[in-house]
Amino acid sequence: MPRSMVALATCAGVLLAPAVVPAATPAELAYHHAPVHYQDTDSSDAASDYLTAYDYDGDRVTTNNWDHRGDGLWPATVYYSVVESCSHYFITYAFYHPRDWSDTIFDQEHENDLEGALLSVRKDGSAFGRLEGMITVFHTDFYAYTPPGSPYVGGHEDIDGTLSFELHEGVSRVKTVQEAKGHGLKAWPYTSDFNGAADQDGVIYYPSLGTAGHPASGNDRQVPYRLVDMAAPGGLWAAALDEAVQPGAQAQTFNSWGSFKGDSSGGCGAGLKSCSSHSANAPWGWDDGNDGASHRGEFALDPARLFSHYFGNLGSFSQQYLSHPFLAGLRSRGFASGQVPAGFPAQLDLNTLYGKLTAACF
Repeated sequence: MPRSMVALATCAGVLLAPAVVPAATPAELAYHHAPVHYQDTDSSDAASDYLTAYDYDGDRVTTNNWDHRGDGLWPATVYYSVVESCSHYFITYAFYHPRDWSDTIFDQEHENDLEGALLSVRKDGSAFGRLEGMITVFHTDFYAYTPPGSPYVGGHEDIDGTLSFELHEGVSRVKTVQEAKGHGLKAWPYTSDFNGAADQDGVIYYPSLGTAGHPASGNDRQVPYRLVDMAAPGGLWAAALDEAVQPGAQAQTFNSWGSFKGDSSGGCGAGLKSCSSHSANAPWGWDDGNDGASHRGEFALDPARLFSHYFGNLGSFSQQYLSHPFLAGLRSRGFASGQVPAGFPAQLDLNTLYGKLTAACF
């Protein structure tokens, strides 16, 4: 859990007793930093571009999600997780679609689609911290961005752009955008041709503490989305842990570690297109295959190391974790080096990762 933070107050230049700033909970942090999300849509099948939950149809079975898409009147959902180090919060947002689809012949489609963004937020003494950088998932590539004024510079990877913000409910929120059909995600406005103009197809989603909505059409500019904790009991991470020792044929949600089950039923790959099976990944399966030294699954399991690879000039930057729901879940199920889920990335050593967990910062 986030620790209480202390700020020094002054009056007429005289240093007063420290003022305690109440620490935000993970849910409060996730809501405060949640993006305004621009979703491009394609008029030939706009409902397949609407955000929802992986279990939107009432079950954990992901081989029927393409089939059950229906009219798209499901609650708009964005998944999140919060990992806390001694210096930063690392907040992941993941955006699910039942279909990665195409309206082009000879193209490839697949069932289920999950892409997302990871924010690095410095613990600066305020309740919610200060955003310093963001990494997004664009299919099988990661892209790096910084807000104006960030100290971060390019590290082993170049910085791909500057973040934009939109004021919503008194909070200046980062803006993200996804393509139609394939749903690659970048900082707004670095992908798709949807920037919110009246003559463009697209949906703008806003975080909400109330009831989630759904688009009235593929041109809806105000849809509230709910935030769902990936690590909540019975949630997405629990499904991964439940199925971690099951053969893919017996599992409902994941075919292998970090990869959703998906098949060609329901019309995926119809006509001259093809349909690939088990092609969508969760954050513990996300990977950039050509970025050098980062590893599959670090997005969720070792976000501090991922940021240390992508960025330089990090300043005071800890890779010791005070709170880490993913590692806590693995350890509670008895996993360790030499006894890992089938398909767990060989480059990640669980005992080394557990060694990064700490109860106090010095």
